[in-house]
Amino acid sequence: MRKLIRLGAKLIMFLIADVTAIGTENLPANGSFIAASNHLGRVDAILTLTLIDRSDLILMIAEKYRKSAFWRFVVKHLDAIWLNRFEADFHALRIVVKRLRQGQFLVIAPEGTRSQQETLMLAKHGTAFLAAKTGAPIIPIALYGTEDRVIKQNLRRFKRSKIVVQAGAPFTLPPLDHKNRDQYLQAQTDEIMCRIAAMLPPSYHGVYADHPRLRELTECEA
Repeated sequence: MRKLIRLGAKLIMFLIADVTAIGTENLPANGSFIAASNHLGRVDAILTLTLIDRSDLILMIAEKYRKSAFWRFVVKHLDAIWLNRFEADFHALRIVVKRLRQGQFLVIAPEGTRSQQETLMLAKHGTAFLAAKTGAPIIPIALYGTEDRVIKQNLRRFKRSKIVVQAGAPFTLPPLDHKNRDQYLQAQTDEIMCRIAAMLPPSYHGVYADHPRLRELTECEA
């Protein structure tokens, strides 16, 4: 069933979009990793299934979609995890930690939800916490062209959307600083988001546009 769902995802993306994928060599075929991406539209999850060819993906689906028969089907057959985004969902986090330690591959959006502004929003600390807790390397992923507004406009015109997705090199976080936990999580969350931002056009930088770490990263690439 996983293969059929992935095949369906590829068919959908082929029909609605022209996808340029960069850095796919940074997506490992095995081992514990965390792919952290920005989140612009509903097709982001479908795009993930077309790019990451692994049977051990850890996907988290917002509880609000539990009423949908389609998403219940996806959660069941992809072994995804329901997540309460508005509370500290320790039950879901424990499952994710266990599966990461088993060598599985987590896909997560640090912002927690789609950006209504269509630019980067302040991210939550969950991704940094999971990486620090498990030691799993993080793969930053930047994507654009998946905005719901853009996809809908192009569909009305029977036009395929231009989507770009780029996977950066994996990196690991320093050990968790238990004495300064909040400061540590904030700093590492900023590091993750700035690495994502560095692969995005400036118009998408949002709240991280003036972050000194982003300026440092972009100057290094210049």
